[in-house]
Amino acid sequence: MGATEALSPNESYKGYSHSACPFYPCHAGVRRAFNCLFCYCPLYAYECPGPYRVIAGPCGQLQKDCTDCRLPHEGYRAAWSFIQKWLRCPRPWSGKVPAA
Repeated sequence: MGATEALSPNESYKGYSHSACPFYPCHAGVRRAFNCLFCYCPLYAYECPGPYRVIAGPCGQLQKDCTDCRLPHEGYRAAWSFIQKWLRCPRPWSGKVPAA
C-alpha cells in the first residue's frame, strides 16, 4: 500500500473523466469509466504489457505508438492498480518491438 492509499479511504485520486476535452475519448473500446488521469502514460518510457506498436519518428528514431492501449484508461481503480504495479519496478523500454 502506498502513502496515498494510507491517508484516506476515499479513492477519488485514482481517476477522473474529462468529457469536455476535445480529444475525449482518445482511445476507443473502453468499457468502464474512462480514466483521464493518465492522459500521458507514465509507462511510455518503460517496458509494459500494453498493446503498443513501434514506429519510426520524424528523424528515424524508434518510438512507441500506444494508440491501441486502453490499460491506463479502463476504469479508475483498475487503471490506478495497473500503473502502480508497473511502476514498482520499472525497466526502461528497450526500443524493440514487443513479442507477439
